Amino acid sequence: MSSTTARSEQENGDRLLAGDIRALRKARGLTLAEIALKLGRSVGWVSQVERGLSVPSVGDLRAFADLFDVPISLFFSHDVPVEEERGVIVRAGSRRSLGTNESGLVEELLSPDLGGSFEMLRSVFAPGAELKTEARRPTEEAGYVASGAFEIEIDGVWHRLGEGDSFRFEGKPFRWRNPGIEPAVVIWVVSPPVY
Repeated sequence: MSSTTARSEQENGDRLLAGDIRALRKARGLTLAEIALKLGRSVGWVSQVERGLSVPSVGDLRAFADLFDVPISLFFSHDVPVEEERGVIVRAGSRRSLGTNESGLVEELLSPDLGGSFEMLRSVFAPGAELKTEARRPTEEAGYVASGAFEIEIDGVWHRLGEGDSFRFEGKPFRWRNPGIEPAVVIWVVSPPVY
């Protein structure tokens, strides 16, 4: 690989990182000033990071991950696609992984990036995994069970779903669990994006 190609790929990766940080900030309804205050940085620095003019250190990325409540791995898994596919196509081998096997939930980002009005995720729930504490987000969410058994509690009512079943809810408290002995795979759509 030539130094020009390597530099171009690095610049593309930096732009994707910058776009992700901007999308996460906007999804959480935060201003540049609020982010700067929480990180102990200047507004100018945060602005430069969001425009791809400054590249945050690993420590800065850890602070962004904590602030946005996302795994730090989200910022490191940028396989830069070919130019014609950037922002349009996500290849199976290039999905960004979110979460760990230890949590019982591993998600892959199916959307090309964190921008746009929604995000699409492939969520794999380990047998016995569950979200014990109710979650509530200011989002509209929908899911399609691709395989396995999956149970979701929406607004206090449990629903048992199997392969081919789907669901949708907006702004309601929810919990989930996999009561089966096999992983459950759910294609999950969230609007606006939360990762």
